[in-house]
Amino acid sequence: MAAADSALDPEALAYARGLLKPPIVRENLWGVMAAAGFAAVSALAFATAMILAPPVTTSSLVMEEPSEVAPAGSEPN
Repeated sequence: MAAADSALDPEALAYARGLLKPPIVRENLWGVMAAAGFAAVSALAFATAMILAPPVTTSSLVMEEPSEVAPAGSEPN
């Protein structure tokens, strides 16, 4: 018996098989791209602020070396 002798319509069978296939799930990447873009822009903004910000201290601090001689009136350890 050949396939042409079937009582079923091949076009209807192909349509039914197409309806039974699971749908193709496509992921939406716009949220991921927006988060990555926001992270990049904020990193550049923070880097620019760190470069352009004035220093925290405006005067240099000089460390004095301790003297060999104890000041007058102090007790030895």
